[in-house]
Amino acid sequence: MRILALDVGEKRVGVAVSDAGGVIAQAAGVIVRRSRRQVLAEIRARVAASGAARIVVGLPLRMDGTEGDAAAGVRKFIDALRTVVPVPVEVQDERLSTAEADRVMIASGARRTRRRAARDAVAAALFLQTYLDRQRH
Repeated sequence: MRILALDVGEKRVGVAVSDAGGVIAQAAGVIVRRSRRQVLAEIRARVAASGAARIVVGLPLRMDGTEGDAAAGVRKFIDALRTVVPVPVEVQDERLSTAEADRVMIASGARRTRRRAARDAVAAALFLQTYLDRQRH
């Protein structure tokens, strides 16, 4: 079962997708947010093109596990997303995924401009991989 992951930010939405077996996650680009309608349409198109059976959205929890303003904004986005996609939408804790994405890209030798462009998609791939691993165990 293919799964799409979204790292929702104020300016960009990082996208990752699993393989058909739901074992491996990989970054799949970034959607630049111009309007909510535009972002939702692009996500709906990616769901259709990838054949995703589920969407996992990263929830930016505080370090103590509580939800703040950022999480409230993502939950509002999820409510809108559920009205336009024909698949279930779940949440996954995404704490520290952006920092980990930076570490991974620095270790791989990615230049700063490349890291900035890919950060959100790599973060989505990291929390999607965590989600996939938990589903298998």
